[in-house]
Order: sequence, then structure tokens, then C-alpha cells
Amino acid sequence: MLPEPIRTPRLTLLPLALPHADEMAEVLADPALYTFTGGGPPSLGELRTRYARQVAGSPDPDTDWLNWVLHVGTSGRLAGYVQATVTDGRTADVAWVVGTAWQGRGFAREAASGMAGWLAARGVAELVAHVHPLHHASAMVARDLGLTACGEDDEGETVWRGRAAELGDPGNH
Repeated sequence: MLPEPIRTPRLTLLPLALPHADEMAEVLADPALYTFTGGGPPSLGELRTRYARQVAGSPDPDTDWLNWVLHVGTSGRLAGYVQATVTDGRTADVAWVVGTAWQGRGFAREAASGMAGWLAARGVAELVAHVHPLHHASAMVARDLGLTACGEDDEGETVWRGRAAELGDPGNH
């Protein structure tokens, strides 16, 4: 499975490409963005190396790495990313990150919903997200996707699960 552009009302999710690293280094530069995930802003070199690895794809033939950057239609700027690790074509571990300058506008929900609908249309049956228990904004995105906190803890993060097929039209989320 290879990522394709996904259009939502305000965003175009563009398949990750190496040239995105320059602008994304700025989007991901605020240390506050790492409050719940740990670590800190990647350098441009680190981001280029990470993107080269992600674009090359998973070395496991049963796993697909799908990565998109969020292109905001009104500004023409990148605002964050969404990603899915799909195993056996049926289960996707999903994540979303929106730069602090772009937060509070519903972009994470819109992008994650668009990605989830795209995955469901390609046969993915289950979505899984890992959210820090104090990251209320990400928990709201997971809830809006129809995921439910299932009582599992994975390295300090709450595991959320849901059926991808129940998402319906990504334009409705």
C-alpha cells in the first residue's frame, strides 16, 4: 500500500517526500510540541534522515509505513503530519502531530479523519492509537475518530481502538 494525496475540506494530505523536511523542521521546532511524547525538535539533518528512512518504507513486507504532511489550502503552508503503520493490510497504528502555530483549528481531527477514511476504503479493519493520558486534545481526536480507550497501557500511553469501517466518508468528520 502506498500513500496517495488525500483531500479534506481545508487540507491536502501529501505523501511524505524528502523536500518536505526543510519546511517541516520549522513546523516541528517548538519544544512545547514534545511535552507528551518526550524528546525534542529534530534538527534538519535528523529530519532528512528520518524522512529518507520513512519514504524508503518498512523492511518488513507485511508492514506498510504511510506518511503524509498536512498542506493547508488557504496558506499553502505545511502544518504537521499524520501517519499509519499498517500490518497485514488489516490493522493500522495511527498518529497525528500538528505544529503549535496551527493547533486549536481542528486540523488534527480533519487530517486524522481523512487518513482513517482512506485506510478504511483500502480494507484496513482496525485503527489503533497511543495517546498520553494527559494529552486531552489528542484524546479528543481519537474519540472523534470513533476510537475507544480500551484500558490497555503501552509504555505510559493509553491504547485507543476502533473499527475503521465505521468511519464512513472522511469528508464527514
